[in-house]
Amino acid sequence: MPIKRTWILGAALVMLQAAAVRAAELQILAGGGIAAPLKELAAQFEAATGHKLVIRFGTTPELIKMATTGGPFDVAIVPVDVMKDASALAKFVPGPQTGVARVGLGVAVRSGAPKPDISTPDALKRTLLNAKSIASIPASATGYLLDRVYAKLGITEEMKARTKPQPTPAQIVESVAKGETELGVFLTNVLTAPGVDVVGPFPPELQLEVVYTGAVAAGAKEAQAAKAFLQFITTPAAATVIKAKGMTPG
Repeated sequence: MPIKRTWILGAALVMLQAAAVRAAELQILAGGGIAAPLKELAAQFEAATGHKLVIRFGTTPELIKMATTGGPFDVAIVPVDVMKDASALAKFVPGPQTGVARVGLGVAVRSGAPKPDISTPDALKRTLLNAKSIASIPASATGYLLDRVYAKLGITEEMKARTKPQPTPAQIVESVAKGETELGVFLTNVLTAPGVDVVGPFPPELQLEVVYTGAVAAGAKEAQAAKAFLQFITTPAAATVIKAKGMTPG
């Protein structure tokens, strides 16, 4: 049997199993950086199963707060940093988590603007120091990784002065597209959007990835449907969607 057909049949089986459960409303917590593929996969899952998915997106600090004090939820697709918080981790079913996707850091400029050199650590450092303003989200899993890169380059204080914090990934793109900030420095999949041009990923010597993991909430009201959704977003068919949105599955 051709591999593609096997993938399709596998995804269909997951859908049928999920549909066998009564229609449910799933409450989902998710990182903003995985919004594009997750929205598409959620729509597919809803259409096939009759379940309704209500997704709340946030940064790592926001997701920790949502998990611990934000009311009931069924499943989360979040940066692994969320699970490093003991209070948040306690809100999930114990055991292995499900790897969903990962993506690295990159730089973008306004569409049509000259693309600076970021091909080596020294070139990236010069580009960052030459920038008058940088759009990013310091209080996020991506922001934590950027702090590590900046520290390695010895430019932590300089980047604090240049960075203009944005509330959401979409507003990073909007800020650069409107010319309000010179560079967007964030996850490459987020920066692949209309209005901006991706300069490229960070050089290999400095590249770091945000890893998104999935887990069912310990207090899930719809645990069976939550498990079915996690199974669905890790099928080969779902991996195709994740790749198309600029992320690496798993």
